[in-house]
Amino acid sequence: MRVGGHVKGGIQGGIAHAREIGAETIQIFAGSPQTWRAPTHSDADVAAFRNALTEHDIGPVFVHGVYIANLASPKPSIRHMSVTAVAGHLDWANRLGAAGLIIHPGSAGSEPLDEALERVVKGVGRALAQVDGPAQILLECCAGQGATIGRTFAELEYVIHALDDDPRLGWVLDTCHAFNAGYDLTSEEGFAAMVAEIEATVGFDRLAAIHANDSKTPLGKQVDRHENIGEGYIGDAAFARLLRHPAFADVPQLLEVPGYDKKGPDRANVERLCHLAGRAPRPIGA
Repeated sequence: MRVGGHVKGGIQGGIAHAREIGAETIQIFAGSPQTWRAPTHSDADVAAFRNALTEHDIGPVFVHGVYIANLASPKPSIRHMSVTAVAGHLDWANRLGAAGLIIHPGSAGSEPLDEALERVVKGVGRALAQVDGPAQILLECCAGQGATIGRTFAELEYVIHALDDDPRLGWVLDTCHAFNAGYDLTSEEGFAAMVAEIEATVGFDRLAAIHANDSKTPLGKQVDRHENIGEGYIGDAAFARLLRHPAFADVPQLLEVPGYDKKGPDRANVERLCHLAGRAPRPIGA
């Protein structure tokens, strides 16, 4: 199991941040997450980034898509820009040697869920058709806030299956999101039920990464408020149970926590997650 997190600085500063906290796997933004503007990076910067990954044995790498994309939107203009953004960032994921592009499928808003799901299917399919390369589009489960798609594992399965189980599709488990969507990671019974539901729907074979985040809010609140590991409503015991379960043993762990200094994933959270997994963290600067 590799432990890391979302690092600051993108391809220019991400490796330095990863080494500061002892991250073995990282997530980055290829560009600004709050704009439609396409990322731009020089060939030299891309080469330096990829060489540094190899030199410091950091990987897999994941690119996170823009937050404003909404493939489920009833507005054609928003869907068009969203598909363009997803395809563009998927292309960058390939160029950067990333395992995949992590996206939020979108929000149905006041529209019927089945129609929104079909829009997501079409949007993801169009993005895949525009880009060649091994990087996957990875659908992230959601907290259920604002009629978002992916509050159940069955919704993620639906999108993947509707696209003929394309091998370039996978998914990401966010522990805070799942907890807020109603999956009780804190009890043995609730955890076992979640594992069984995953096995019966989207499956573990397509699980590419885990966003390891504690939650500022209680079970089922359907809001997305991350907390440092062990300091929220999920707690140490639940993370230890998940990290030591065979189904999750080899899945990369990506922290998206506020950090003790309020500057994002930090060394203390990396150490805590490694401790709960029963392993030593990577030395700083390795």
